[in-house]
Amino acid sequence: MVMVTNMAVDAHLHQKYGMGPWAVKHFLAGGLRRAQNGPVRARARWMAPAVAILGVCLTGTAQYQGRDSTNGAPKTSAKAPPPEARVDLNHASVAELMKAPGMTRSWAERIVRFRPYRTKQDLLDRGVVTSEVYDRIKDYVIAHRKKH
Repeated sequence: MVMVTNMAVDAHLHQKYGMGPWAVKHFLAGGLRRAQNGPVRARARWMAPAVAILGVCLTGTAQYQGRDSTNGAPKTSAKAPPPEARVDLNHASVAELMKAPGMTRSWAERIVRFRPYRTKQDLLDRGVVTSEVYDRIKDYVIAHRKKH
């Protein structure tokens, strides 16, 4: 590593750029660099808080991604029948549950065995049916809490 003395730097800057002793001293202290990069530094000073705020906002919205914003009920597809035409998980017999497309007798018996359900999502949450079975029947079932 080569050590360069202040005198050598002064001489080089004076010879190459025509700087006087004061300008050389100011240059070595970083003054000219600060003056030239003022707008860049001002932009960077505001950029860091802006990026931090943006990160906080995106983290907050990502936290609720995938949730149904209406009432927390599991989503159904557009082809789903109206709620009155769906089979009630809490009160239907095995034969009535078998009317739902994709339902087999063994899955219907498991649904009856593990009653009651607050929502149809409980079928997945409690491990009553697999996700494949749930995807097939979710549009055709509903969980009522009271008998009507």
